[in-house]
Amino acid sequence: MSLEFIESPTEQTTAGTDVVIAALALGSATYLVRHRTWRAYVWGGAFSALAAAGGLGAAAHGLKIGQRTHDLLWRLLAISFGLMVGCFASAATADGFGERAGRRVLPWLLLGAFGFDTVTRRLSRGFIVFIVYEAAALLYALTIYVRLAQGGRMRGAQMTAAGILLSLIAAAIQSSRLHTQIAGLPFDNNGIFHLVQIAAIPVLVGGIDAGLVEDHGA
Repeated sequence: MSLEFIESPTEQTTAGTDVVIAALALGSATYLVRHRTWRAYVWGGAFSALAAAGGLGAAAHGLKIGQRTHDLLWRLLAISFGLMVGCFASAATADGFGERAGRRVLPWLLLGAFGFDTVTRRLSRGFIVFIVYEAAALLYALTIYVRLAQGGRMRGAQMTAAGILLSLIAAAIQSSRLHTQIAGLPFDNNGIFHLVQIAAIPVLVGGIDAGLVEDHGA
């Protein structure tokens, strides 16, 4: 059975940017786990979940598929996003309040990820619930890294905060109705959201990596 690509130009650019996010996130996960610490593995989990979400999103936006397959992809996508946010919030908690606190909240945050499956199935605009949850987690993390940066208590905290701020801007765009053209290609709110997130990932990883290097006494 041959794959058929969707004809909508904006869906095509959304799928294409999803592929870029998946590749960037997978590379970021591989890069961070080289530190071989608990925090590094949790950050690696966050970016691995983002990579999975990017791949699933590319298929959901870019391919002509049946409704049942489409629904399954979105269920898996919601779970992947939930796992990403759970790992992200746990790692931020560890940075702000100590590894023991991060370890304590991680199982509950990961368990909550599976609740998105129920929410997205029962609500017609269930994805908006995720955007709100993601924004709350990002704001929580932002306060932690701003505080760490102001106190000079962690290398890379300022850069991590900048990456989180870009991610918050991306989340705001995701819930908008923006449309634009870049280099002759049409982008809707989803595609623009992806472009900003693509810019945010290297900034985030640079800050996170600096903090993990500090763990090794570098």
